[in-house]
Amino acid sequence: MFSVELDKPSFCNLQVTNNTEHHVAFKVKTTSPKKYFVRPNTGILLPHDSCVIRVTLQPKREYPPNMQCKDKFLLQSTIVPRNTNKDDFPPDTFNKDGTKEIQECKLKVIYETNSDDGGFNSFTSQSPDSTTAIQHLKDERDTAVRQTVQLQQELDFLRRQRKRSNGSSFSFVFASLVGLIGIMVGFLLNLSLASPSTA
Repeated sequence: MFSVELDKPSFCNLQVTNNTEHHVAFKVKTTSPKKYFVRPNTGILLPHDSCVIRVTLQPKREYPPNMQCKDKFLLQSTIVPRNTNKDDFPPDTFNKDGTKEIQECKLKVIYETNSDDGGFNSFTSQSPDSTTAIQHLKDERDTAVRQTVQLQQELDFLRRQRKRSNGSSFSFVFASLVGLIGIMVGFLLNLSLASPSTA
């Protein structure tokens, strides 16, 4: 998802993770290579390693009609031998010749713009699966916001309780000090009254 502003590049980060015990090579392709700058567009992930791929949308001089975008990305990955050089893949690394398994993930580009209320407006013709996924993500975001508010309220409550307990301990210390001074004054008065006068 790209937040589009005129005459400014837009960025989107993709995190790729290798959840296997093998070395995995990846390659990113796009249907519009002149519009996007992808770095790194190829690489090798060690077992249980990850990599962030930065995709840059070149600056636009005008908004596309209805903010529609037909651009797509294809992320391919395959297991490679340990000694494979990331800068010099064999030319057939991602060929589908039946001798190796190539995993593919297709990603559709979505444009969004700043809305008047400070949020974002998204524009796309979405399939039912992507609509469901987006709704699921919105639900997760709303849940996270509610949990954050609840945690903030609990933190405020605990701070108020701590202040009250600190305040009551101050009152207890003050009362103890006043009581101790009263006992000492009473003891001194008792001593002075009990002692025989020498006159």
